[in-house]
Amino acid sequence: MSPSDIAVTGLGLVTPGGIGTGPSWAAVSEGRSAAAHDPELEGGPVRMSARVPGFDPDRLLGGRKAHRLDRFTQFVLVAAREALHDAGLDPQTWDGARVGIVLGCADGGPATVEAQHDVLRDEGPARVSPLLLPMQLPNMMAGQTAIEFGATGPNLVVATACASGATAIGTARDLLLLGRCDIVLAGGSEAMITPLVMAGFAQMGALSTREDDPASASRPFDAERDGFVAAEGSGVLVLERVADARARGARVKARLVGYGASADARHITAPHPEGVGFGAAMRAALVDAGACPGDVEHVNAHGTSTPLNDLAEARMLRRLLPGSTLVTSTKGATGHLLGAAGAVEAAFTVLTIERGVVPPTANLKNLDPEIDLAVATEPTVRRVDLALSNSFGFGGQNAVLAFASA
Repeated sequence: MSPSDIAVTGLGLVTPGGIGTGPSWAAVSEGRSAAAHDPELEGGPVRMSARVPGFDPDRLLGGRKAHRLDRFTQFVLVAAREALHDAGLDPQTWDGARVGIVLGCADGGPATVEAQHDVLRDEGPARVSPLLLPMQLPNMMAGQTAIEFGATGPNLVVATACASGATAIGTARDLLLLGRCDIVLAGGSEAMITPLVMAGFAQMGALSTREDDPASASRPFDAERDGFVAAEGSGVLVLERVADARARGARVKARLVGYGASADARHITAPHPEGVGFGAAMRAALVDAGACPGDVEHVNAHGTSTPLNDLAEARMLRRLLPGSTLVTSTKGATGHLLGAAGAVEAAFTVLTIERGVVPPTANLKNLDPEIDLAVATEPTVRRVDLALSNSFGFGGQNAVLAFASA
């Protein structure tokens, strides 16, 4: 164990698999897809998504509070509350000045912007809500989380597209190692499933169009994959230095032992075809962890179900890691949570290590013949001592987290 290891002591999840870590993990570990037809997208080019089921903000947060928050902030407050309970932490008793919040988000609150634009167009500027900016600005989810729990330490939101949640966790690790704080709530949240945003993704050709059977549309690494299914939700991890966690008697679920980041510096949306930037981030995470490629037993891949991403990532994984490394993409079950994906998948990686089960890649029926990987297609009981969680985003932004058993 290294002095630079960081303990994961709590997890909170709000995902298309369900509200809470239990339902979310059950859906993913069983390979149950959450994608379905979405009535709110009727009339658009793609009319399916993976929504959080049964999310009632009035019940979960209280009506007055909920109505002043965009959906992406509602998600993160619910996830953070669960993570703190899981970690055995009481905000009423901690030193808030030593508690940081680092969250990732790709967009902020586009639903609020679209709704208020309609008000501006139809009723005029005097009717636009004064809460427009406090609701839609990306940084407000960190600000609101700090207000909710009395955390007065470092407070920020990072935006690296679909790598945002992982970048936030890596940044939180750095803050802990620098001694800037003692506890960090780190993760991401996203609620981008709006007609405008989905039209933009569709125009790019990024979304699956397999609307005859939405549940099977997200199929990472499959020969017939044709794009991702947009999803929403949040994941929050409680991070502490290992010594501090042990001293307070906390249960350490896993250790965050490495973080690597890189930029492709090549194209605004397409990855390098050989995954060069992906590989740089993976190598950096392993160096940071003091590990070698042969030590990696599992990878929770970015695996978006898009033709270019899956092939580029698979090529780099095959070159860098042993053929026995078991790879999965949980996006087959959850869809793509965009800026929250890296945080949610980091939590799934921690659960894989803690519970000894590698989730399957849902909907993978025919492995692309160009992809030479050991990809899990069934829940696989396996001890995992070192795993990587990969996250990549538009702009060529890459982030990789290395987790080890406690």
